[in-house]
Amino acid sequence: MFYKHILCALISFGYCIALLANDNGFDGYKGYDVIQIYSQDELNALIYENKHLQRVKKDDCQLVEDIEAHALKIKEPSYVYLWGDMLAWGVCIERNAPLGMHYIKQSAKQGLLPAIEQLGRYYEKGILVRENKQRAIIYFREAALQGFVKAQINYVQMLNQGYGSPLDYEDAYNALFHSVISDPITQVKVQKMLDKLASKMPEYIVKRAQIEAI
Repeated sequence: MFYKHILCALISFGYCIALLANDNGFDGYKGYDVIQIYSQDELNALIYENKHLQRVKKDDCQLVEDIEAHALKIKEPSYVYLWGDMLAWGVCIERNAPLGMHYIKQSAKQGLLPAIEQLGRYYEKGILVRENKQRAIIYFREAALQGFVKAQINYVQMLNQGYGSPLDYEDAYNALFHSVISDPITQVKVQKMLDKLASKMPEYIVKRAQIEAI
């Protein structure tokens, strides 16, 4: 009987503590449990459309701490990239371009294609870093051959401008030739780019590049 009273007292005490914690907004898992603010699919879609920073601003910068937690604690590539871009351009936080570039490069190392393509553009145009066309080609090639259309377009464009190597022509042509592009204006632009690149290659290589791998 004595143990029953003790057990009841402990249960009642625990219940009271839970109520008090709830009333005071206490989170016993703070620092360990991170709220899923954007789903991976949602954030990836925003990144692919280059609307991720706009979305953070639209949310009145209220999710900065959660974004930071997803980036630095969980190290999700899309959040690492988002956090890096926010730092690089001072969106909702104090600007720190070197640290921002560090996180963008970290997300690229994790295989996030928009991050790899963005690094290519930055090195191509000299944005935040010293202009380096050859390094830009490397980034564009990596993302292009993994199917990222923006990188494919930039890759072919740079090859048409005389950068890179003729050894790259066939793979670059093949990747862009077989891409799915819904926008008619972009389709016309891409076809002109492909025609220009084709003029740099023997006909048999162009025909070989037009064969889609199964």
